[in-house]
Amino acid sequence: MVYLTGDTHGELDRFKDGELRRAGKGDFVVVLGDFGFVWDGSKAEQKNLDWLRKRPYTILFLDGSHENYDLLEQYPTEERFGGLVQPLGGNVYHVCRGSVLELEGKKYLCFGGAESPDKEEREAHVNWWPQEMPSDEEYARCEAALEANGWQVDYVLTHDAPSKFLDFSVLAEGENNRLHLFLDKVVMKTTYEKWFFGCHHKDVQLSTKSRCLFCDVVSIGEKKPWWKRR
Repeated sequence: MVYLTGDTHGELDRFKDGELRRAGKGDFVVVLGDFGFVWDGSKAEQKNLDWLRKRPYTILFLDGSHENYDLLEQYPTEERFGGLVQPLGGNVYHVCRGSVLELEGKKYLCFGGAESPDKEEREAHVNWWPQEMPSDEEYARCEAALEANGWQVDYVLTHDAPSKFLDFSVLAEGENNRLHLFLDKVVMKTTYEKWFFGCHHKDVQLSTKSRCLFCDVVSIGEKKPWWKRR
């Protein structure tokens, strides 16, 4: 089973309560950005990370606008699940932007990042990082991965959303940026079943194919009996 949820902001409650308590060995839990457990490197944060590393399921997270990218960049990258990830120890992995992962026979395009609306009030490399917005290399990696898959995936997972989703919804805010417009291109060119994103701290079904997640948990696939789990 693959479980999807929105921003966790360094809080363990989502993993300890509700739907995610059902996740077990062989399952995947995907956080759609603002994971928040790589922020200050404190002992308390490390304790929480250690708890997550011991979960029986695999945790995959996209980056958002509230990650410490300087700390995150210290972790090595490797090819896994069909894409590029950074292992944080145990079963916890950061999914690099533009990766197409294959989980339980389904393809997931993953692309993190978002622009902080209050970045002018924050201090660079203290509580705000310019790496929150994708680089030319990351945009190119995403296009190359989609090209290799014939611009067809089963699901698209992002932190922010295309402007086409935001302009006509309750989520619209501010001006569009380069990331929004890039995701617009992905919408237009890619064949996909559903698109899930976080970022906006709301649980909203925008259409039959697009959904904003925050505290809700969406499960994809069928729960395997314990004797068939990895």
